[in-house]
Amino acid sequence: MMGLVHRTSRRLEPGRFYPLGATIRDGGVNFALFSQHAHEVYLLLFDRAEAPPTDVIRLENRTRFIWHVFVPGLSAGQLYGYRMRGEFNPSWGFRYNENRFLLDPYARALTGKCVNADNLLLCYPPNAPGLDLSRDDRDNTSIMPKCIVVSDDFDWQGDTPPEIPFERMIIYETHVRGFTAHPSSGVKYPGTYAGFIEKIPYLKDLGINAVELLPVHESYVDDFLVARGLTNYWGYNTIGFFAPESSFGSGVRPGCQVDEFKALVRALHSAGIEVILDVVYNHTAEGNELGPTMSFRGIDNTVYYILTGVDGHPSRYYMNYSGCGNSLNLSNPPVIRMVLDSLRYWVEVMHVDGFRFDLASVLGREGGAFQSSASFFDAVAQDPVLCRVKLIAEPWDMGTYQVGNFPIDWSEWNGRFRDTVRTFAKGDPGKVREMGWRITGSADLYGDDGRTAYNSINFITCHDGFTLNDLLSYNEKHNEANLENNADGSNENNSWNCGAEGETDDPGIRALRRTLAKNHVCYLLLAQGVPMILGGDECLRTQHGNNNAYCQDNEISWFDWDLTRRNADMRDFVKKAIAFRSRYTILQRRKFLTGQDWDRDGMPDITWYGVDGGPLRWDDPELRTLCYRLDGSEEPSPLGDYALFIVLNADYRPNTVRLPDPIAGSRWLRVIDTDKPAGEDFLEPGREIELSDQGSYCVQPRSTVVLLSLHG
Repeated sequence: MMGLVHRTSRRLEPGRFYPLGATIRDGGVNFALFSQHAHEVYLLLFDRAEAPPTDVIRLENRTRFIWHVFVPGLSAGQLYGYRMRGEFNPSWGFRYNENRFLLDPYARALTGKCVNADNLLLCYPPNAPGLDLSRDDRDNTSIMPKCIVVSDDFDWQGDTPPEIPFERMIIYETHVRGFTAHPSSGVKYPGTYAGFIEKIPYLKDLGINAVELLPVHESYVDDFLVARGLTNYWGYNTIGFFAPESSFGSGVRPGCQVDEFKALVRALHSAGIEVILDVVYNHTAEGNELGPTMSFRGIDNTVYYILTGVDGHPSRYYMNYSGCGNSLNLSNPPVIRMVLDSLRYWVEVMHVDGFRFDLASVLGREGGAFQSSASFFDAVAQDPVLCRVKLIAEPWDMGTYQVGNFPIDWSEWNGRFRDTVRTFAKGDPGKVREMGWRITGSADLYGDDGRTAYNSINFITCHDGFTLNDLLSYNEKHNEANLENNADGSNENNSWNCGAEGETDDPGIRALRRTLAKNHVCYLLLAQGVPMILGGDECLRTQHGNNNAYCQDNEISWFDWDLTRRNADMRDFVKKAIAFRSRYTILQRRKFLTGQDWDRDGMPDITWYGVDGGPLRWDDPELRTLCYRLDGSEEPSPLGDYALFIVLNADYRPNTVRLPDPIAGSRWLRVIDTDKPAGEDFLEPGREIELSDQGSYCVQPRSTVVLLSLHG
């Protein structure tokens, strides 16, 4: 396309400056785009994504820096995008280029992926500093996906949100594509929203009531990954904050991904399962100054991004709190508006139940420092839609670790829980006091500002790092498949291979790993707070030691459904543990366990013991065993009064533990002993075994025991 010239035979109307994006109304479509510094804005319309534009419309109306036009006769399915004129002066942060085809930041669907064919997206190699100071005048319109006008019409069939209280949640973190992409999944459309629906009964049977989906916003695959034959599998590289990932759609028609995502949410809700989206508002896919211009950079670079510079003089360089090349400027009202509009869209139109915010500390940076009262947090707290959904922070970024410091209406991924459990479980000395804080709800982190145990999202493994199987099978990361000479990924994993690196035929090591895996499940599901399970851990999914599988869209990352059969005993253990947590209400309370007698029955909610029945020696560096009694009468229960006595033995030696007295008129029953063989390790209600010795119990090395005293 040579230059930009207004070219259309359509009748145009001024339109409105709200809402932003492309909105169907009154027999046509209203287009509205924010740009404070552009000189001219052109709307391009297309019949087909690969064809030249049918119309080039110069927007003549601007209100509050929002350019707008109404085009009668257009409808859902219309393809469009923008090109803009303005100052090209990268040294001052201005990067307008009329030859760049730009995606609408509010686009609700794209026709496909952004692909940097022939380097037409202007992504310079890292060894080419300074090249971004010259403008590339090649036209990239033909290779860019096009935005799609989308109708909000959908048959929700009376869908209502499950509204599960935090304290009752069992979160399952998984990847939409990876959940069914493996050939063993047997679904009709592998790796899609539609394929995921076929596996909902599996989640329901396991006891899951919330899924946390890795990013489903439209993302971009970095050039360096394409060059290696890899991809940005995880999707933490957003280019469309309103658009569901097109590659997760069935492809039956352009934009089908929108309705198919809605169908997935509807089906999950029908099964009583909430939907939490992992969202990435800390940066975009446009990278640093050498990255591609696809949307925000070409629309208003100095508004959307935090640029370096001093004394109000922006520069060509980007602040990089995310480690991904840039950081969105969430202290700027138009950017906050875009993010809040995006969040509201996913709640009101797509019916999701909450969000997990990637590198959420970036969202609270003002003047470079994290502030729990930052503009973004205040805006969310005052929003009538967002203030009622679940908000979960990943409370760190490249330069700050803010676990325990988010506002009262935010829950957090508790990285301290992960690190403490891992070190305690492998027998590191001096961990019992820290472990005590974690299993009672982390009051040391959340109790000082009015929050409760459910503000702690407890996890031991997640997408980022080892799977549970690999945590117990590898001392070192093995990321060679990422083609970075094993230099990527964390070196601090607190893992233990139990005596052999990777897979082994040694029966002793295999048995130990199985026991430790069940211990980890107990640590997670017996602790106060909200448990989050990494998808596949329930059947010991492995990534063969890769602790940074972000670029592996293959069997390294995919859920192998054959494992649900081969490791059925582990899956059954997890299922029983989830049911046990739901059955005994003391494990799902809102309050921290404090050792106080909340119901004045003479028994504290938690009582700690040494293995000899005396006081627990918290500061003994050699102590590796925690024993405690939970008073079930503290919480209303149809079971009546009950008590649980729990022993977490991370010692390599057995311990004969002296038992406290059971509830009057009852006896201690064994429910869990992870040292026992499958089928005997976790006894279901009615099958618990009464102890012949009510005074002591021999707890085997590196095992977990749970006893029940019940008086109905």
